Amino acid sequence: MTEYAGQQLTEALQDARLIDWHAADDGLRATFNTGDFVTGLDFVQRIAAVAEDAGHHPDLLLTYPTVGVRLISHDVNGVTDRDLQLARQISDLAVGAEIEVAPTD
Repeated sequence: MTEYAGQQLTEALQDARLIDWHAADDGLRATFNTGDFVTGLDFVQRIAAVAEDAGHHPDLLLTYPTVGVRLISHDVNGVTDRDLQLARQISDLAVGAEIEVAPTD
């Protein structure tokens, strides 16, 4: 299992074309503009389904009007291939639901 940090993580995100995601001190993060609470809740449920199938679970924050997602492999306390794969699935879910990523500050 590859663990990513620093520039290597930034490059892995670019190589995977995961433009929705950014590296943070505590893992990968993305915030999605769902527009309303019900759409956000549906998005969270879709994320939960793919996460359960992957056996890898993100930290989720459901608010009006966004869903925040943090990915980290807790067993190594770092970002791994599992996180990148789940990030891809979550981004694909967002595209399918026409949910846009929120700009980072």
